[in-house]
Amino acid sequence: MSRRSRTIVETAPREAACSSELALRLAERGFVILGVLAPAAEDCVPPMRDGLAARAVTLVGNAGPGMWRAFQAERRSEPHPLDAWTRRTLDPIAAESGLEAVYPFSGPPYLPFHAWGLRARAFFPTPMTPAIHPRYGTWFGLRGALLSARPSPAALRVETAAGPCDACAAKPCLAACICGALSPKGYDAACCLDRLESMEGAACLKNGCRARHACPIGQDYAYGQDQAEFHQRAFIRNFGPLIRAG
Repeated sequence: MSRRSRTIVETAPREAACSSELALRLAERGFVILGVLAPAAEDCVPPMRDGLAARAVTLVGNAGPGMWRAFQAERRSEPHPLDAWTRRTLDPIAAESGLEAVYPFSGPPYLPFHAWGLRARAFFPTPMTPAIHPRYGTWFGLRGALLSARPSPAALRVETAAGPCDACAAKPCLAACICGALSPKGYDAACCLDRLESMEGAACLKNGCRARHACPIGQDYAYGQDQAEFHQRAFIRNFGPLIRAG
C-alpha cells in the first residue's frame, strides 16, 4: 500500500470520529445539525478569517425544547439574550473543532442562511413559516453555521427526505389561522402582526402559531409555552418595524 493510500485509510476513521464528536458536542447544548452545504460561488459564503475559502458549511439549529432548556439555565440580562448565548456557546465549539462560526443575526449585511438551507435541502418551503423540516416540522430554527476549509466528511452529512407540504392534501395549517394570514396565495405577515398585537391574538402570542400546532409534522418537537411566547415576541420586535415599513 502506498503512503498516500495509507493516509486516506487512516484519515477516514479519524474524520468520522471528529464529526461524531462535533454532533455530540452540539447535541449536549441542545443544537442539531440541519444540513451541510458544499458552497458554490453564487452562495455568497464569506471567506474564513485566514483568507481560505470555505469548502463546507454545516448548518446548526435548534429543534424542540432542548436548546431552550440550555439557554434558560445560562440566560443573562442582555438586549438580545438568545443571540448572545448562541455566540457564547457555538464559538468555543467551533474553535475546538478547527471551524469558524457565522450567524444569521450578524449584520447588516446579513448572510443568506435561508438560501443555504434550501440549497442543502436542510428544509423546504411551507405556507406558514419560512421553512419546514421533514422530521422537526416547523419547530426548529437556524442558529448558526460552521465554516470549514476542508470538504465535509461523509459522517457529518445529513440525509433529508422530500418536503412534506407538497404531499399534504388536507393542509390543516391554512384552516387553523383565525385571522386569515395564510392562504394558498401565501403568507400575509402584516395580518399576522396585527393579530399578535391585538387583544384577540393573546392566545397566539402566548401559545405560538395555531397553524404550526395544526401541522402534523414534528409535533413531538413542539415548543412549550414560554419558548413559543419568547419567539412570538421576538418576531414582533425584530420584524414588526420592517413589516410596517414595507
